[in-house]
Amino acid sequence: MTENMAAPSGAPRSTIGFIGSGNIGSHLARLAVERGYRVIMSNSRGPETLQDLVAELGDGARAGTAEDAATQGDVVVVTIPLKDIGAVPAQPLAGKLVIDTCNYYPERDGHIAELDDESTTTSELVQRHLPGSSVVKVFNNIHFAQLTTDGTPAGTPDRRALPIAGDDSDAKQAVAELLDEFGFDTVDAGPLAEGWRFQRDTAAYGPRLAADAMREALEQARRYADM
Repeated sequence: MTENMAAPSGAPRSTIGFIGSGNIGSHLARLAVERGYRVIMSNSRGPETLQDLVAELGDGARAGTAEDAATQGDVVVVTIPLKDIGAVPAQPLAGKLVIDTCNYYPERDGHIAELDDESTTTSELVQRHLPGSSVVKVFNNIHFAQLTTDGTPAGTPDRRALPIAGDDSDAKQAVAELLDEFGFDTVDAGPLAEGWRFQRDTAAYGPRLAADAMREALEQARRYADM
């Protein structure tokens, strides 16, 4: 998977498929295109609704269906309301790295019992739906506009760090490399089961934190039932 994310100097970059092209998806696509990646944008309303976004992104972008993004993306970003996760095509994502940005908002998604009782996490639900994929949770705890404003070069003092969670170490390494390209340090929160540590209403959800402060925020996280 790591090899998919990199290319020799002057060679074409890999393709990132986006299932969901809203605030997070469109800002991540801008970062990707600026760094030479090709992107395939999709949403629930059809490719024809994405022509303005694709024109803004430039030659490295094109619109397609969710099936196109899943099939043709070397890496695929799933950035949709959690209630719609069942619509993500699973078969073409088998064997691929899937970046999950989803959060659980009951007022939007409806109540999901196993999230309400905290017996599982959002990204574990995504992984369950995509059993053949390697899911990594990231980008869910940063305001979308800050994706394109807060990135800084590696080594910058107090560089902003973003947490990740995943069960596949190679997939997490690939995501850490992508984060570095996008201007952020990585803090590994552990397996998908630990992704709750940077879900909504936790100390790690929202603020600009450097790596050490992010680790502390993750350590201090409390389950909703204990808040």
